[in-house]
Amino acid sequence: MANIILASSSPRRQELLTQLGLDFKVHSPDVDETVYPDESVKCYVERLAREKAQAVLTLYPDAIVIAADTSLSFAGKIIGKPDSKQHAFEIWTQLSGQWHDVYSGICVASRSKMLRDVVRTQVEFMQLSSSAMEAYWDTGEPIGKAGAYAIQGIAARFIPQIRGSYSNVVGLPLHETAQLLESFKARSEEHT
Repeated sequence: MANIILASSSPRRQELLTQLGLDFKVHSPDVDETVYPDESVKCYVERLAREKAQAVLTLYPDAIVIAADTSLSFAGKIIGKPDSKQHAFEIWTQLSGQWHDVYSGICVASRSKMLRDVVRTQVEFMQLSSSAMEAYWDTGEPIGKAGAYAIQGIAARFIPQIRGSYSNVVGLPLHETAQLLESFKARSEEHT
């Protein structure tokens, strides 16, 4: 396959993509992540993945770009990254004892074609006490994480079960990404 670029600086996405056995470079694009009024989480993650891919393609027009965006949704609202300890506690209070959805938009693109998908995983979050919240915040792990937790880290103990792709919750649904790459490769071979 041609030169592959992952449009993300996320170490988790880089680790996951490595599991597919691909050689790739990394370029993190600067895109505005503002949510549009009345934008659903599904549309939001799909749009951001597409915009990230397009931004990287302008710099590397001969590459194949893999871009993704992951967000949480609870009660129809997008739950982002905590901007403070208080905000993290508010997020955990909402999620405690409830199920929420994690959506990832994926985009595989070149200058001649673009394939996209959106993957949803349901996650159960246990009821957290304020002391558990304090202890978890003190680890530093929640900072910079959508939903203020990392399923692949300490927060695994707070998640009794999921329905769907585990790698999606980490930040890049591997099965679906591999399927998009296979479709991309098949379409490229049809035109050679």
